[in-house]
Amino acid sequence: MQKRILTGDRPTGPLHLGHYVGSLQNRVRLQDEYDTYILIADIQALTDNFEHPEMLETNITQVALDYLAVGLNPEKVKIVVQSMVPELTELTIYFMNLVTVATLERNPTLKDEIKQRNFTKGLPVGFYTYPISQAADITIFKADLVPVGEDQLPMIEQTREIVRRFNRLYKKILIEPRAMLGQMARLPGTDGGAKMSKSLGNCIYLGDSPDQVRKRVMSMFTDPTRIHPTDPGHVEGNPVFTYHDVFNPDKAEVEDLKERYRKGTVGDVEVKEKLFNALNGFLEPIRSRRAEYASKPEMVREILIEGTRTGRALAQRTIEEVREAMKIRYAIAR
Repeated sequence: MQKRILTGDRPTGPLHLGHYVGSLQNRVRLQDEYDTYILIADIQALTDNFEHPEMLETNITQVALDYLAVGLNPEKVKIVVQSMVPELTELTIYFMNLVTVATLERNPTLKDEIKQRNFTKGLPVGFYTYPISQAADITIFKADLVPVGEDQLPMIEQTREIVRRFNRLYKKILIEPRAMLGQMARLPGTDGGAKMSKSLGNCIYLGDSPDQVRKRVMSMFTDPTRIHPTDPGHVEGNPVFTYHDVFNPDKAEVEDLKERYRKGTVGDVEVKEKLFNALNGFLEPIRSRRAEYASKPEMVREILIEGTRTGRALAQRTIEEVREAMKIRYAIAR
């Protein structure tokens, strides 16, 4: 049997270059080899957007457009809307009995995201338990592989622990998934922060216009110890050169810029201008495909409907196996 991938994103807004490097690139590369399901996790997005649920419908469309724009083929991948698969909620509830509060409290990804969001009115239980929801997402589709960014590794390990406990307690029917990291551990934000994040406003989005990309690139942090363009600069840890390494296909140009930067014979403006050219060249075909799909909203809607229908059929089969294994497939429900 063809092995399966499950991955996805919360629709909290459009996707950015960090998503591409962390996961999207692998999804596109592997779609020919794996049976691929991609989840738009709108229920999980509600955990920190519950006061404005009306935003989700637009965001779902925006995320779907980004998927299609980067090259995910709807004839090969199934894009599934989470809330349209109620079996996911059922499995989440079953899994809640297999995880302790102490385990959730130790989850470093959860702790980081709670800190980022700074919940002023208290931490919603839905957000606190979303690692369990994510485990249900992965296991209900019986995924073998989950392409993720480095920050999501603790979530995959949480899933593996839940699967092991379920299989030990009831019956070995769930698959223990493996994580696959992207091209680099994580892409730093334009502000030099540890990662690109929507909530921190340090992103370059896949759908940004050339003017938006230029503005974001020209405002990027570089070497804080370099006062004048003639001062020798540091390349290592410099976000502009990190982006050059990932997105500039002209490796000779990158090496030349690095050498001159270290010697103090090139200024930040030239380095950033060449980065803008590289990024704009990378994003132009993505923008073009995005605009084409955006002009056909009914086609995008049908892609979501068909992907969700296929995904739900698989989820229904798995939940029947789960009920059988747990001995809660009651005769009155047959």
